[in-house]
Amino acid sequence: MILMTTIKMALKGLYANKLRSFLAMLGIIIGVGAVISMLAIATGAKREMMDRITSMGTNLLVVRPGQLGSHGVMSGTRQNLTVDDAKALLNEVNAIEQVAPVVSSNAQVKYFNKNSRVNVTGTAITYQTIRDYHLEKGRFFSESEVNSTARVAVLGPQTVEDLELPDNPIGEKIKLKGINFRVVGVLKSKGDMGWYNPDNQVLIPYTTAMKIVFGFDSLREINIQVNNSDALMEVETAAAVVLKKRHKIAPGQEDDFYIRNQADFIEMVSETNRTFAILLGSIASISLLVGGIGIMNIMLVTVTERTREIGIRKAIGAKDRDILRQFLIEAIIISGIGGIIGVAAGFEASRIIGNATQFQTVVEPSGVILALSFSVAVGIFFGYYPARRAALLDPVESLYYE
Repeated sequence: MILMTTIKMALKGLYANKLRSFLAMLGIIIGVGAVISMLAIATGAKREMMDRITSMGTNLLVVRPGQLGSHGVMSGTRQNLTVDDAKALLNEVNAIEQVAPVVSSNAQVKYFNKNSRVNVTGTAITYQTIRDYHLEKGRFFSESEVNSTARVAVLGPQTVEDLELPDNPIGEKIKLKGINFRVVGVLKSKGDMGWYNPDNQVLIPYTTAMKIVFGFDSLREINIQVNNSDALMEVETAAAVVLKKRHKIAPGQEDDFYIRNQADFIEMVSETNRTFAILLGSIASISLLVGGIGIMNIMLVTVTERTREIGIRKAIGAKDRDILRQFLIEAIIISGIGGIIGVAAGFEASRIIGNATQFQTVVEPSGVILALSFSVAVGIFFGYYPARRAALLDPVESLYYE
């Protein structure tokens, strides 16, 4: 009952000075809105990056040849991964679901008078599922076409656009390094990854790439799909053992290959985004601190203006804790209402940023709870000193205050 009466008095005091109360809230509103919108940008960036990583394949390990060189000076890449290495990994490591040998290089592709320089990837039919590619038109090349070194190609949508191929390019002939290839499929768009654009490439059988197009004897990489994400580390270790044995690497010698674990890459990206979110949130939180200083300033002015009121309340029996509670509640109400309005402002700011820019914004409940909790904490922290100052006023001196 006493608490409700105190809250009513606090609300009455705030309503009596509406403009002043709103200005005190304004810093909290801006601060909470900034925290929510900044965290929404960070969360959106993380989600977009994760979507891009998973779009390149799940439960993925990539084996690549090591670097040539000594004493920290690298002079090139080893040419030591073979198709037999890929087959051995599939046969000897139980948790591996499928593998895809990969050779790749940039090459000129022509269609009549249009030409484009693209990444040409020679691989097996398993590459489609390992790397999670989907077809917009046509089909992927078959196992029999791989075995017969067929001159067939699957194109990325950007390549189709650059070469100005027909809307349905299936069956059209393109020239790859002067060699005719028949288009059998077009991939669905995945979007530019920045460091690599999967939409601007040509996929051909690895046998054709190695024997006819590039003349390579070794692979650029071996893609491995594991049947269970929990087994990634176990498979990585087992794969390393198999390759060391095949490459005759003695204990203590440096490996002539390295294995990239998708889980490690995801963890690295998550850590980077976590740091990014903390940085943005910290910058935005400065606005909340400024808002807290505004609350303290307004509350100190309010205490000074209501000194006689405080004296009268103490004269009729109010205790120090009652005065402290009243002014502290006023500060919490200011920060609480400001926080609620700030949440709405943060949602709207996130929506506007998402619509006006290329940033994906995602507002998470944890971000809203964090911002609201921080705003209430700011109200308590910066409101306590003015409230305590009011509670410690001498009632006699307060009654004579002008």
